[in-house]
Amino acid sequence: MAKQVPARNGGTLTRPDKGETMNPNGRPRKYVSLLKEQGYKLAEVNDCIQAIMSMDMQELKAVWDNPKATILEKTIAAAMRKSLEKGSLYSLETLLTRVYGKPKEQMDIQTDNRIEIVFVDGKTIL
Repeated sequence: MAKQVPARNGGTLTRPDKGETMNPNGRPRKYVSLLKEQGYKLAEVNDCIQAIMSMDMQELKAVWDNPKATILEKTIAAAMRKSLEKGSLYSLETLLTRVYGKPKEQMDIQTDNRIEIVFVDGKTIL
């Protein structure tokens, strides 16, 4: 049983007993990890993502409604459908990153090589 312990800021903290966990189920697993557990290989997952990403809305609906579609196809179709319904690109971006990798990020850094020295008397030398 967890105990309530006073915190530094005046509130209370819940401290678990030794051997007890506060989050027994842990963080939920990602789609690809779950699919790998079911026996799919990474190449199969990537090929399926590429094929489904190239479909139009009618084809995507046909995959979703097909009772003989694999778990892999249904999972990817569901993620894309959910993303489209919400108007969010998060799932699509995740799928694209999974297949093609992240694009190279570039940074433009400009520096001013001017050093200013201030003495105690208040005089400034540039």
